[in-house]
Amino acid sequence: MFNTNIKSVFELTQTFSTEQDCIDYLEMLKWNKLPISPFDENSKVYKCKNNLYRCKSTGKYFNVKTGTMFENSKVSLRKWFLSIWLVTSHKKGISSIQLGKDIGVRQATAWFILQRIRACFGIENNNELEGIVEYDETFIGGKNKNRHKDKKVPHSQGRSFKDKVPVMGMLQRDGKMNAFVVPDTKRKSIQPLICRYVNPEKTILISDEWWAYKGLDKYYTHNVIDHSKKEYVSLQDNNIHTNNIEGSWNILKRSVSGMYNHVSKKHLQKYVDEFVYRFNLRKVSDQEKFRYLLLNSNVRTKYKELCH
Repeated sequence: MFNTNIKSVFELTQTFSTEQDCIDYLEMLKWNKLPISPFDENSKVYKCKNNLYRCKSTGKYFNVKTGTMFENSKVSLRKWFLSIWLVTSHKKGISSIQLGKDIGVRQATAWFILQRIRACFGIENNNELEGIVEYDETFIGGKNKNRHKDKKVPHSQGRSFKDKVPVMGMLQRDGKMNAFVVPDTKRKSIQPLICRYVNPEKTILISDEWWAYKGLDKYYTHNVIDHSKKEYVSLQDNNIHTNNIEGSWNILKRSVSGMYNHVSKKHLQKYVDEFVYRFNLRKVSDQEKFRYLLLNSNVRTKYKELCH
């Protein structure tokens, strides 16, 4: 039997002291001891040697790693498990340099492991929201005041983001959050995402006065905080504000600038997914975060997809 109450890295390494321990645990989580073919879930399955199985209907062989982020990886499952624990338990994330040192692999290998793990974080970024939902955008990129004089970008303040990438988010009070990299902050980029994820029948939507939000009152009870007038909490109702989601952006920016230094636009959504995953599971134990990611590890990312 496996320790179901792991509280530390030491207990994790004790519980999964061999590669077979990791395989057995994955099989228990995914299949509950009854192997299912990834090629035909209704097919009969035959057990073969070396943790291999054969799908009767297709004749193909598979194991518990087939179709997951672990497939065809030369890194041991013990190191994968340790990586997942470190990534999900660190509140501010972990760099590929640090992860490489912690699990004993090259930085490039650690980066690939991290990117595969991040590809699974998207499971927490498609929630249906209702109740009181705060909506806002932020911009990821360098600050003009920190640049050398000849590298400053003119007219890049506020929602003018010539050198930054916009990220939009929606946060249910006392609930979950969704956040997405968007091409711009125009109505056509913003409103479809709100309509997709926010239930119009049970929601009070709160945003600032940005013009791209106009028209939402056709579908939602929409309250506006006018930041241009130095208004941050409604004078009529102190529950009308966007302070919660604005506070969450500070955490995202500190994570990107402090831990990862520079993130390309191509990979930014994965880092946003990581942030949302941490935020939505902030009240969950490290053991449950670890188990939850393993249960949702069926996202396989190839190296070429990450590098091109």
